[in-house]
Amino acid sequence: MTENDTITCEKFLPHPPAAVWRALTDPELHARWWAAGDVKPVVGHRFTLDMGAFGHQSCEVTEVDGERQLAYRFAEGTLDTTVTWTLHPEGTGTRLTLTHAGFDLDSPMGRQAYEGMGRGWPHVLERLDAALAGTV
Repeated sequence: MTENDTITCEKFLPHPPAAVWRALTDPELHARWWAAGDVKPVVGHRFTLDMGAFGHQSCEVTEVDGERQLAYRFAEGTLDTTVTWTLHPEGTGTRLTLTHAGFDLDSPMGRQAYEGMGRGWPHVLERLDAALAGTV
């Protein structure tokens, strides 16, 4: 689902929040389902994600709330957007909400990124689920 300059995706993962958090914050696991990079859950930590054909994207962690929320600036200097991962325990699993906000829809690059990522994020969440299940 997309609204204004924000993409929001939600997925139930049949894995405990601690496992999901680890997949979001452990560089080795993160590389299995999305992109290689030295992500760490430390406010102010700067890292680069290797997005393959989309290049290297500079990021900076802006918010960490235990194993509940991780936010970082994404593609600083180009897209200048914010990616926020929010984890909600649900039964024995986790409801994960991804919010990707701040696209400049008046620029061709911002519009293209918004449309492409709006289609791509659901697939990324599927890969996260598969990585947690050990199939990736």
